[in-house]
Amino acid sequence: MLKALRKHAKYFYVLFFIVILTFIFWGVGTVDRTDEREFIAEVGKYKISAEEYWRTYDNAYRFYREIYKDRFDGEMEKELNLKENVLESMINEKVLLIAAKEIGLNVSDEELQESISREPAFTRNGVFSEEIYLNRLRLSRITPETYERAKRQELILMKMSRLVELSVDVSDIDFKLPQNTENEQMIEMLGQVMLNNLKEKAVKSYVEGLKKQIKMKVNQELIS
Repeated sequence: MLKALRKHAKYFYVLFFIVILTFIFWGVGTVDRTDEREFIAEVGKYKISAEEYWRTYDNAYRFYREIYKDRFDGEMEKELNLKENVLESMINEKVLLIAAKEIGLNVSDEELQESISREPAFTRNGVFSEEIYLNRLRLSRITPETYERAKRQELILMKMSRLVELSVDVSDIDFKLPQNTENEQMIEMLGQVMLNNLKEKAVKSYVEGLKKQIKMKVNQELIS
């Protein structure tokens, strides 16, 4: 598992949900006219503030610290290229939001409410509780409107990623599996790993292509 995390740390899928979790509670970037030096990156109309970036970085740092325990030190952080990969993941998600808007991808009110009602943090005995929902948001100093707006954007990101993943050609996955593997469970697991890798590469390639079409500015020195 540790080897896999090291290998895939450079891809934004590893940090995807960390970034989502952060902007659910802190927003996804705004159009702001203050001093541009306060922003680490601009992606189209979206701006990534230093505050937003460092909150996301702290979440990612804690995530890897939890996995690697005492082995996670400054050297390993550099090996994982954590600071740069966090920023790349944040930029990639802004790119996906822009792409989703361009094709008119939306999340209905019904989809939003269904997703919220399935959140374990908002349920009691497996049933959604509006009281718990409102109390948890109140404790986090977040209004329902702010949370639901960010949650809607999270769902849009998920939809957009899945849409790109549908372009993956899976016709030759079985062909690539080891021919001497007799264990059906092992074959299924290997096939799923290969499929996930292809999906990840497809989304990564799609995002990189879009970046060439979007006006971007990155103040890399602010995270060095």
